[in-house]
Amino acid sequence: MLKMILFRKFRVFILMVFLVACTMHIMVDLLPKLEKRAAGADGGADGGCRCARGPDEGLQGWGKPRAAAAAAEAAAAGWPNKHTLRILQDFSNEPGSNLTSQSLEKIAAAAAAAAAAAAGGADGAESRKRAREPAAGGAEERKPLMGDSGRGRHAAAPGGVSRLSALFEHPLYRAERPPLTDEDTLFNVNTDIRFYPRATGNQDWHNEGNEEEEYPPTGEVTAESYPNWLRFHIGISRYELYSRHSAVLDALLKDLVSQRITSVAMKSGGTQLKLIMTFQNYGQALFKPMNSPPEFSQPIPMYAQINRVRANWAAIRTNNICFYGECSYYCSTEHALCGKPDQIEGSLAAFLPDLALAKRKTWRNPWRRSYHKRKKAEWEVDPDYCDEVKQTPPYDRGTRLLDIMDMTIFDFLMGNMDRHHYETFEKFGNDTFIIHLDNGRGFGKHSHDELSILVPLSQCCRVRKSTFLRLQLLAKEEYQLSSLMEESLLRDRLTPVLIQPHLQAMDRRLRLVLQVLNGCMEKEGYASVVEDDVAGDQVTHRSPRHR
Repeated sequence: MLKMILFRKFRVFILMVFLVACTMHIMVDLLPKLEKRAAGADGGADGGCRCARGPDEGLQGWGKPRAAAAAAEAAAAGWPNKHTLRILQDFSNEPGSNLTSQSLEKIAAAAAAAAAAAAGGADGAESRKRAREPAAGGAEERKPLMGDSGRGRHAAAPGGVSRLSALFEHPLYRAERPPLTDEDTLFNVNTDIRFYPRATGNQDWHNEGNEEEEYPPTGEVTAESYPNWLRFHIGISRYELYSRHSAVLDALLKDLVSQRITSVAMKSGGTQLKLIMTFQNYGQALFKPMNSPPEFSQPIPMYAQINRVRANWAAIRTNNICFYGECSYYCSTEHALCGKPDQIEGSLAAFLPDLALAKRKTWRNPWRRSYHKRKKAEWEVDPDYCDEVKQTPPYDRGTRLLDIMDMTIFDFLMGNMDRHHYETFEKFGNDTFIIHLDNGRGFGKHSHDELSILVPLSQCCRVRKSTFLRLQLLAKEEYQLSSLMEESLLRDRLTPVLIQPHLQAMDRRLRLVLQVLNGCMEKEGYASVVEDDVAGDQVTHRSPRHR
């Protein structure tokens, strides 16, 4: 009997503790709102606004009508739930903000606003009055876009001499590819490709830069007149995704910047929000919004990182339009993407041909990480792991193992630990190049060289001769990898894309790659390490001898 009484009392006690905990959680959630409401009652008619009034208070409410209109437009379009982007406003003053109440950025911003308000006086009131007035003639002035200043787009290379042009004139970068047959091209233009824009009733894709250009008298559309994204697809071959000297790539990059966007949809899957943008010429690109500033250094280990574009800014300004989508991890109010105030920075990546036209095969990287805090992958505990890989198709023949070594060097130079898969085009079988699409975790921590990325190279001790010679060339002062990379990015509208510490890290890592290769040669000999794929002025594509 006594045990039963004690048991009942214990259950009541547990229930009371649970109720008290729930009550405390509710009070914690309600407290900020009650404080704001009390502050609103003390502040008069405008006190109920949850936005911090600043010098531009006349513009404070402009984002809400636009957000409502965007939401109504999305509803009218009939998007399913997975394609719905939640339009959010003013996360900077909410408990879920990326900036806490102890944030130095928030304190500095508040101090700056207070100083401006104190010093403004009558001038500040006059400026606010002017801000509320419409532009002359009633026409709204066009807001400049990010990068409209053109900074760096026409800048000359350091010293007035283009190291990049000099590099591409070097014999190592002038090697000719073998003649292409129908089996070596991804598409046969005459039989596989048909693109008739007249049937769509939209001519915008045509005459992209020349309004006076006419259709041929025969009415046929030539491949040269196709939109640049399609010309890029047509140019894919067994040996390369695109030619180093192709003018189509420059034109395609220009299209990504200048083409009018006709529709936007959210891409399903992935850890972070990605948008599919369709342009007026029917091309498409994958948009990844910025999530960290260029000087931000990513934490280690890798599974704690988020993908970088270039630049997860918090919603510091109360006017900013913010939104988030649906994905595996970083899609919530705490990881909202915010404009400045209504423009957002990000990267655009052109799409490969549709899988219905050109099937691709996905391969698991033999040196894939475990993505676990305590569990190690087999290659991390077995120093002879490469011997097993060499006996496994498709690495037991052809150039696939050498392709993996090239990819390993590429990833190490930019500090990318996230190379879990790669792809190939099915049409070309195993005798073709490999496609490594996702580089989003590169250039994360410039002060750290993750040597585990180089394990495939140190375990296998194999490299192409053309790769080895190019690495040696890029280590020379007259070329220098960091300078070449900096120059190649000058034309970008958001230059500088990489800050100097990241560029300098590439030079440092290049020296480490050469050290690993030199160590392999001392241990196994030059002939056993370096696969000769250079014959005269031509890079060969024959199968390497099996070792």
